[in-house]
Amino acid sequence: MKSILLDQGLPRSTSSVLQGEGWDVLHTGDIGLSTAKDLEILEYARKKDMIIITMDSDFHAFLAVTNSYSPSVIRLRIEGLKALDVANLIKTVWPKIDYSVHQGAMVTITDKSIRIHDLPVS
Repeated sequence: MKSILLDQGLPRSTSSVLQGEGWDVLHTGDIGLSTAKDLEILEYARKKDMIIITMDSDFHAFLAVTNSYSPSVIRLRIEGLKALDVANLIKTVWPKIDYSVHQGAMVTITDKSIRIHDLPVS
């Protein structure tokens, strides 16, 4: 499994919850990127071959506009989730998105659906 990078909008303790269950997860705050611009985070994840999980729509826009193949970005569109809720959501949806995010994808998760678009978007 590729490493996961949680964006600053997600609870920092989510990484601890998932790490405790054997997941390879970092939060942008753990690596000095808590105030980094989205493009910096994208580039970091691309270089480290990581999958980004965020609540920010800008990541998908950057990937689409630049016709990028990586990194995969999972956007959560459910507000107010606590760390344990985010961790449980990721664990629940992972079997449905695992293949796609390892190939290169933009994933959007709402309380009612999971949408997957392969990269690059054309």
